[in-house]
Amino acid sequence: MTFPRHLPRPRILDQDRVPRLRWGIAGPGWIAERFVSALKAHTHQQVVAVQSSDPARARAFAERMGVPRSFGGRDMLADPEVDVVYVATVHNRHLPDALAAIEAGKHVLVEKPLALNAGEGRRLRDAARERGVFLMEAYWADFLPKFDVIRQLLADGALGDVRTVIADHGEWFGPDHRIMRADLAGGPMLDLGTYPVALATGVLGRPDRIVAAGGDMPGGVNGQCSMLLSHSGGAQSVLHTSILGHTPGDATISGTGGMLTVPGRFYTPGPFTLTANDLSTRLVFEEERNHYAQLFHQAVHLASCVGEGRIESPVRSLDDSLLTLEVMDEARRQLDIVFQEEQPTAHKQAGPS
Repeated sequence: MTFPRHLPRPRILDQDRVPRLRWGIAGPGWIAERFVSALKAHTHQQVVAVQSSDPARARAFAERMGVPRSFGGRDMLADPEVDVVYVATVHNRHLPDALAAIEAGKHVLVEKPLALNAGEGRRLRDAARERGVFLMEAYWADFLPKFDVIRQLLADGALGDVRTVIADHGEWFGPDHRIMRADLAGGPMLDLGTYPVALATGVLGRPDRIVAAGGDMPGGVNGQCSMLLSHSGGAQSVLHTSILGHTPGDATISGTGGMLTVPGRFYTPGPFTLTANDLSTRLVFEEERNHYAQLFHQAVHLASCVGEGRIESPVRSLDDSLLTLEVMDEARRQLDIVFQEEQPTAHKQAGPS
């Protein structure tokens, strides 16, 4: 292995060469605002409709974001002018809202996580394949230019034999935030933990063993979780996620040839540093920390896939999304974290969209 003398260039899709799809938004919340803003500012994609269980919320979102049509309930799915639906509802609505869109024959981008658990994720995968529509988890980190460069470095063996992944993501939230609500599948795992788990499994693959430790908060949600993953050949991932307070949010990928360090928040646009183990070479990737402005990359990727007749992403496959969920499922099993929708006798109360 020869340590690289320079970093590869990010491979960015030419948006002028992808179809101009007509998007409908399911769930007019915080992330949907940023998604729509990114599409409007940086792409030729068209946002034509929005739906919510509360028609007034849909109308207000449409007026605020310049979206032509708004719908109550799931009426938007009958609109022939909608090609693809971005599901941005709360976690426990991802399965029913995405299934409804799939059954209506729409392509679907589901805000991460794909579903509450791997079983739900498989239902979505199977439904999309049967209907012949495109389905992808909106795990936006995988589509950022810096992660394309990181994937190229790993594929080229720049780090040698990767032995360790360390990743952290913790934030503080106020008591009224939805992440504090047990009825909305709250806690750090699905919101924050997806990022370190997806990084670890993306780099090192399926773990052979998972050890999890954590603690609960008042109100019935998990407060934090630490995970140790053992992978093939003795490689390890050390992961942490928390809603008890802010943490650095850094990530490190370490191998026999070098170390790649990503400062927090590691999953967002920003820099990283690649350092040879003998300290002879240090390469720095620089990128503006514009955070959610780069949500558009995943939409352009989806449009490219649809134009090529694909029903699954070659960058963030459904198997990738399911593996992330499977690891989190096992960690939750060890910590006895059971969402209300997973309790056979529980009343399945839908949250706000």
